[in-house]
Amino acid sequence: MSEDAPRLYLATPPLAETRDFLPALTSALSAGDVASLLIRLAGDDPRKNEELVRALAPLAQEKDVAVLVEGSATVALRAKADGAHINGSGEELADAIEKLSPKYIVGASGLELRDDAMRAGEMGVDYVLFEGADLPELIERVAWWVELFNIPCVARAASLAEVAPLAAAGADFVMLDDAVWTDQRGPAAAVAEALGALAQGEAEG
Repeated sequence: MSEDAPRLYLATPPLAETRDFLPALTSALSAGDVASLLIRLAGDDPRKNEELVRALAPLAQEKDVAVLVEGSATVALRAKADGAHINGSGEELADAIEKLSPKYIVGASGLELRDDAMRAGEMGVDYVLFEGADLPELIERVAWWVELFNIPCVARAASLAEVAPLAAAGADFVMLDDAVWTDQRGPAAAVAEALGALAQGEAEG
């Protein structure tokens, strides 16, 4: 696989506690090369969320997986994560970039329009995330971005079947969430299949 081959980005379900999720995360991370982990949080208590991130982040970081926290630069900093993932291209994103860049990673999602994605890029994000229910439209958005911009692009795959097409379209990272955690074979099998699909997509791209 080439140095700039697409890589896997996992996102947790929205978590209110970690005990029940730890075995699934351990299993997923044991299956192969995962670039990044996005920790999604169910509640809005900063102290509780900091505890959740502190409980999960070391598991990933010891495997050289970058850990990002959804929605809070402050929690990311206090819990010693590697960055934050912010929705939209407005004031919250600007604040996160001011607090975290360039030492930490800042990603942006919820970019409904091309103008929103370009605005986030101009603000200095480290990556943009594209997602959507319509796969052809998502593939088109990814292809447009990678042709014009150097900022890495993450594409969310709603299923394992979408991984290869999104990699072939040029996504730098493919994000998986429920498709991994709800796979009846277990998270490790889902991650292993996703890694194979990334290689297939790169070959087709």
